[in-house]
Amino acid sequence: MEIFSRHHHAFLKLLSFRVFMVLAYQIMAVAVGWHIYEITHDTLALGLIGLAEAIPYFACALFAGHAVDHFYSRRFFGALSAITLAINALTLTALSMGLIGSAENASLWIYGSIMLTGIERAFIAPSYSTLFAVILPREEYARASGISSSVFQAGLIIGPAIGGLLVGFASKTAAYSIATLFCLCAAIAMWSLKIKEPPPALDSPPVFTSIAEGLRFVYSNQIVLSALSLDMFAVLFGGATAMLPAFIHDIYRLGPEGLGILRAAPAVGAIITGLWLTRHPINLHAGRWLLGVVAGFGISIIGFGISTYFWVAAAALLFSGIFDGISMVMRTTILQLATPDAMRGRVSAINGIFIGSSNELGAFESGLAARLLGLVPSVIFGGVMTLTVVGITAKLAPKLRNLELNHLD
Repeated sequence: MEIFSRHHHAFLKLLSFRVFMVLAYQIMAVAVGWHIYEITHDTLALGLIGLAEAIPYFACALFAGHAVDHFYSRRFFGALSAITLAINALTLTALSMGLIGSAENASLWIYGSIMLTGIERAFIAPSYSTLFAVILPREEYARASGISSSVFQAGLIIGPAIGGLLVGFASKTAAYSIATLFCLCAAIAMWSLKIKEPPPALDSPPVFTSIAEGLRFVYSNQIVLSALSLDMFAVLFGGATAMLPAFIHDIYRLGPEGLGILRAAPAVGAIITGLWLTRHPINLHAGRWLLGVVAGFGISIIGFGISTYFWVAAAALLFSGIFDGISMVMRTTILQLATPDAMRGRVSAINGIFIGSSNELGAFESGLAARLLGLVPSVIFGGVMTLTVVGITAKLAPKLRNLELNHLD
């Protein structure tokens, strides 16, 4: 491909960083979810995993975006996030081996480690997004976003599968140890990235002024704001991933291997669409496509909720990944094209608050809804709310509804 022929060394190293981080994070997510439910057998405890990560993420994300925009080395922040996640994985390894903590306070150790994960995650997206724009010319953003999404989704397929197999056939200790190794590989890939980064602005504004500039840009741009809001609320209400351990335990009566399959199913669909979009990027009627695929995501989640058969549920999650994969590539392309270079770190951080934290808040919402409504009704409710959000966005955001990508060039 043209991208790999012209910019292949730096781009491949950046993709390597991303996939290693995704593998580590997903392996830890499977192991932690199983670990917590094994201890508590409580769906709300699964939801609290998301809340424990979202709170520090919220607290740090905007400051991380400012730091990435106004300090020289984005590579440093990327490598630091990988090292921090490695420390988390090592902590959980020691906990699972009984070297720290006790049966009474194991959950507290896990939640504390997850909070540290929220801090390091705040730096990943701004660092990656800024380096992406440094490495690649503007005309290759759409195609590169498809490739990046495919790599990301490959990690979402392989990571849960590895995590489920390790927990099921080896131990949680083995899963956490392998996650540590992948984190170190990510740090090496990032630090070996040899590119000339643009120097920071000489007249760097105070941190809160800088953050306010990024917020004003997002909230004054209807296309950016509505695209972020659409995906945020869809993930907030429609995410079912956090409840998968409960479905495996209580409905399908399977082990951690089944959990790995269900966690990987959405990514299988997303990687297929990501690969297809690298060859056939969507340029016409982008806004309508975005609204349509988010609606398809909501319908797929409803299908998952009402299914009583494991492989039908996996198929529904596969289709949710197909729709979500298209949404991810389109949202990424819109943000890359619409964001000025000097604001990429801050806008990426705001995007992370809208999208990344909504995964964790969505996990909490799912756990709370499951406690109040029951496991299956809570998932169906989330899918219906996603369809409602699509309808409201289509009504209130005509610029997004009528968006053509060439309008952003």
